[in-house]
Amino acid sequence: MKYIVIFTPEAEEQLAAFYRYIAAEASPNIAERYTGAIISSCEGLSTFPHRGVCRDDIRQGLRVTSYKGRTVIAYDVSAERVSIIGVFYGGQDCENLFQPDL
Repeated sequence: MKYIVIFTPEAEEQLAAFYRYIAAEASPNIAERYTGAIISSCEGLSTFPHRGVCRDDIRQGLRVTSYKGRTVIAYDVSAERVSIIGVFYGGQDCENLFQPDL
């Protein structure tokens, strides 16, 4: 069974910000290749979405995987869909973003 992969608006904005940062620091060509590879990695979750690490300790149903060990991809899986919730680079504290407000 193939799952449909969707990106939340927040994840899309994170990817766009990531692209802008790389384009400014390196080049638009490098930014396009790197963010395109992250998107391809996310789309690859359509065939085996449960390969990521389950992080129910952070948020029920949350799974995380990484791209090249530097980018964390946060997502959840439903009956037919993989929702990319966030894309975090390097040392970003993504765990706190998923904590409920106290």
